[in-house]
Amino acid sequence: MPPERAPGPGDGAHVTRRPWWLSKWTQAIVAFVLGFAVLGAFWLGGDPAGGWIGFGIMVAFGLVLLLGGRSDTIRGMRGDGRDERWAMIDMRATALAGVVVIMAIIVGFLVEVARGQDGNPYTWLGALAGITYLVGLAIGRWRS
Repeated sequence: MPPERAPGPGDGAHVTRRPWWLSKWTQAIVAFVLGFAVLGAFWLGGDPAGGWIGFGIMVAFGLVLLLGGRSDTIRGMRGDGRDERWAMIDMRATALAGVVVIMAIIVGFLVEVARGQDGNPYTWLGALAGITYLVGLAIGRWRS
């Protein structure tokens, strides 16, 4: 979706405004917030050292995104350098990640069942993935 255009001051020139979620600050702030969530979860679990490590990793990632400057890759990841090419790269990377996670869920399920267990939590994760895929197919078919 192209950025919104707003009238500029004076001569009628147009200024490009991007949605707030495409700001270079959004991904960095999300990384910082998730860093605090990781810290809190580890802290509650009795491992504050692991929490600080996770927090540090998330803050470092957020800083890389925030301070990445003019790097095409970083701008594409954080959203302010998005175009059709980056949308396709992102969609392919997301699909690859989804396939790998679904394969891991299937392998985890098979290992659990082979050990005489009931397959949980892999059963529910696989069901969620399958249902989401079918809903996505239906929505995609309906919209095309």
